[in-house]
Amino acid sequence: MQMDQVQVSIIIPTFNEAENIAGVLSSIPGDFTPEILVVDGGSQDGTVEIAISAGARVIAEPRKGYGWACATGLAAAQGEIVVFMDGDGADDPRYLPELVRPVLEDQAEMVLGARLSRLSDPGAMPWHQRFGNELAACLIRLLYHLPLTDLSPFRAVRREDLLRLYMSEMTYGWPTEMIVKAAQSRWRIREVPVAYHPRQAGRSKISGTFKGTALAAYYIIGTILRFALRRVT
Repeated sequence: MQMDQVQVSIIIPTFNEAENIAGVLSSIPGDFTPEILVVDGGSQDGTVEIAISAGARVIAEPRKGYGWACATGLAAAQGEIVVFMDGDGADDPRYLPELVRPVLEDQAEMVLGARLSRLSDPGAMPWHQRFGNELAACLIRLLYHLPLTDLSPFRAVRREDLLRLYMSEMTYGWPTEMIVKAAQSRWRIREVPVAYHPRQAGRSKISGTFKGTALAAYYIIGTILRFALRRVT
């Protein structure tokens, strides 16, 4: 089946990304025409208006939490395959076809964009974010025997498969819950190298502050350990 014969939905959580969202949406390959869902958490800076003018469908999600935005986008998506990506310009939309293709060709149930590759810009990931990501990936390898290098939120998965995981972690731990539940369900999970760039403008809500970094680490590490303990009890 060709890529243009399958509906793909891109889900982009946003909160005050007016300086970045237009560039993200305009970078989606011209020969790749997915459904684009921007799930907005109450932006006050014009993000919504910019996204609408760029052709995206905008969905309001007033509940706080990265997971709520992802879950709301998943519920609204019409595509057979869903792609999650951030709206700050760090994820590179040009790699969307490479991300989707292994799922489309039934080579994997989920594909993660591996950001720690030579394709990424030097220094794109701050040292503390990189350390936390590598620590989390190490725990995944040890506890779930899954040879991952990156817990990238930039990923593709079949919508119906993801719905059957019954996601419940509505925080920064949502992408991690997806990985550990997929591993427990014996999904084929692949990584493909993607470029990763410094945030285009503004400060990251996660890696840009100590509080954001600490909360993300707490939820991510906690999710990995909690589901591992459930498996053995």
